[in-house]
Amino acid sequence: MQTKRLIRIAVFTIIILAVIFFAPKGMVELDSGYKNIMGTFARVLVVAKNQKTAQKAIDAAFDCLERIENLMSVHIARSEVSKINSLADKEPVTVSDDTFAVLEKSIQICRLTDGAFDITIGALIDLWKNAADTNQPPTDDELAKAKSLTGYDKLILNPDDNTVRFSRQGVKIDLGGIAKGYAIDQALETLKNAGALGGLVDLGGNIRCFGTPAGRKEYWLIGLQNPDLKNPDALLMNLKLTDEAVATSGHYHRFYDVQGKRQSHIIDTKTSYGTNKLSSVTIIAKDAITADAFSTAVSVLGKEKGLELIESIADTEAILVSPAPDYEKIFSNNAEKYISDTD
Repeated sequence: MQTKRLIRIAVFTIIILAVIFFAPKGMVELDSGYKNIMGTFARVLVVAKNQKTAQKAIDAAFDCLERIENLMSVHIARSEVSKINSLADKEPVTVSDDTFAVLEKSIQICRLTDGAFDITIGALIDLWKNAADTNQPPTDDELAKAKSLTGYDKLILNPDDNTVRFSRQGVKIDLGGIAKGYAIDQALETLKNAGALGGLVDLGGNIRCFGTPAGRKEYWLIGLQNPDLKNPDALLMNLKLTDEAVATSGHYHRFYDVQGKRQSHIIDTKTSYGTNKLSSVTIIAKDAITADAFSTAVSVLGKEKGLELIESIADTEAILVSPAPDYEKIFSNNAEKYISDTD
């Protein structure tokens, strides 16, 4: 029997639609092109006073992204997250300031979202990956056991010595819903520190930009992909951003295929199954870590609870798309101000 695996397609749910790189006099622009980082493609765009400064900024940004990947990827055996998952149920594990900061932020968001965002989802992810690999759905007992190993209350952080431990054997964390956002934020700071006058970091469609874009434009123009795969080349809409971040979560490209049935890779820990309440969730925020984590949380919460959550968070907006076949666009109170009429 042919093994069916988790579909991993390098697809950008957010697309840099138009960055007109005709640099104003006295400035240059530089596009890094795409590199493979954190299981997806990364791209950095920079506007600077000269070519040397632009290249220095790009090199620093990629060094930053790679450093964070080496700390937080579950796919790297020597990463700090892998070490946590191997040892934290036996002893406290000391981690770097970066990893500890992401864990603290994760716990805050877990509490705020009542577990709709929860990094202790590792056991459920492993279960559904195995189901896709073997083409056998998990049993009720397996789902119940994996669910019992989730819950942010099982993650214990000690800020006095940057240690992490689990309160129960078998708990695993996965930072896939927040680490990219943190990496983008850190990379953007390196661009500024390296002398960039404007820039954009794109990590798998999670994007943050700053400064005036090249070409004397007033904003960075970014396109959102249409979740209706019957029209894969059609954009949902264009967004105009200046100093914001944007992230989209959706189940239309990444999912677990088990006996012909698709389960979203965004798992609801309360049900143990992939969520299908919305086709896509786009969050616009001041930083990428917020946009990244809350796009996952709102996907799990659904329309009503998700919008209620976003309306309670300052400087954060949401654009939701309902499931097929309607694909209705739903906006938080001030989201439409970011929509551009530019084609």
